[in-house]
Amino acid sequence: MSSVGGVSEQDPVLQVVAGTPTDEELAAVLVALQSVTTPEAERPTPEPSRWAAPWRSVHAPVHPGPGAWVASGRPS
Repeated sequence: MSSVGGVSEQDPVLQVVAGTPTDEELAAVLVALQSVTTPEAERPTPEPSRWAAPWRSVHAPVHPGPGAWVASGRPS
């Protein structure tokens, strides 16, 4: 019998004390607990959104004149 951190493999890690949860409910609880206890170094870094890319806010200035209102909404 191996022991990790003072807990043997036969000791229950999670115990239901009231109610009768379904397998799906128990799985949801385990996933939530695992996400909270996973260290930051092991979590994958999400890919940054392209909507937040700095180049989206950089565009040529719009000057008043013929067609300026059309150019103001057109990506450069």
